[in-house]
Amino acid sequence: MCISTGEAAFSGTIVYCGRQHHPEHGLIHVLGYQNTVVNLADGPNAMLLHVPTARLTPGQFLSAGRTGDVLRRMVAAVEPVAAGAHDIAWMSAEPQPVQIFEHDVYTVLLATDPTAVPAALRQVPPHRRPDLDPELLRFYADHFPDHTIAVCCFDNADAQRAKPLLLWYAPLDHDRLTLPALDSHTGAVPDLDAAVPVDHWVLFSTDEAPAGWGELVDYPGNMRHSLRAFLPTTVVGRYYGEGQALPNGDFAISHRNLLSGDLDRIERLQPTRR
Repeated sequence: MCISTGEAAFSGTIVYCGRQHHPEHGLIHVLGYQNTVVNLADGPNAMLLHVPTARLTPGQFLSAGRTGDVLRRMVAAVEPVAAGAHDIAWMSAEPQPVQIFEHDVYTVLLATDPTAVPAALRQVPPHRRPDLDPELLRFYADHFPDHTIAVCCFDNADAQRAKPLLLWYAPLDHDRLTLPALDSHTGAVPDLDAAVPVDHWVLFSTDEAPAGWGELVDYPGNMRHSLRAFLPTTVVGRYYGEGQALPNGDFAISHRNLLSGDLDRIERLQPTRR
C-alpha cells in the first residue's frame, strides 16, 4: 500500500486528493494519507511518498490536531454509496535539497533530490533513523525527477499512534489528481511488472463540483478553522480490496472525469521508465 524503507505490513490505507482554489495559495491540491502499519524491521522504519509538486515546505503540512479521524469521516460519507471497483483504467526561493522537521509521530525529510537523503539521515534521531537502500532512492530520482519525496521516519512505538498526513501543494498538473500508491514493503525497489494486493479507500474532491455532487462529510463542530479551510464539503470515493490485485502504480483521475462523477475512469498510473 506504500513504499517502506524496511519490512512492514500496511493495511486499511485511506488516500485522498482534493482540488481547490484557496484564497491565499491559489489553485492547489490537498493530499491525505493514512494507514495501519506494523513495523517488521529490526529497527526504525520509514514510508516514502512521492508528491507531484516541484516544491514542498514544512509549512505545507497540516496538523490534524484533535481531528485525527478526518479521513475516516470522509470514508464514512462515501461508504454507503461506494461500489467496489470493477474495471480500472491503466496507463502508463530555492529550497534546500533536504528539509528536516518533526510532524506528529514522524521525523520528515523532504527531498527534491532523493540521492541527497542518506547524507541528511544523520540529523534524524537515532530511534527513528532507518536504513535506506541507495537503489531505492535512485529509483525515485530516475522515475520521479520533478517530484518532491517525503521520507516519514518512525519507530516501533510511534507507528500505531500516527494521525493522518495532510498537506497541500501546487501540483505539476492542475487537472490530474494523483494519489501515491506504489507498493513495496521490503525496503527494495518496487517491481513495476508486479500485480500487488490492494486495501485502499481512494477519495477525491473538487470545489468546482456541481450541486448534488458527492457525499457530505460530517466534520466535528470543534475543528480548527485553519484545517477546515483545506478540507472539502463533499467527497466521492471507491474501495479497492477484498483479495483484489492491481498492477503496481498510483491512482489518478482527470478533473473532467471527476466532475462528471465517472469513477470508472480512475486510472492505475505507472512512472515513466528510464
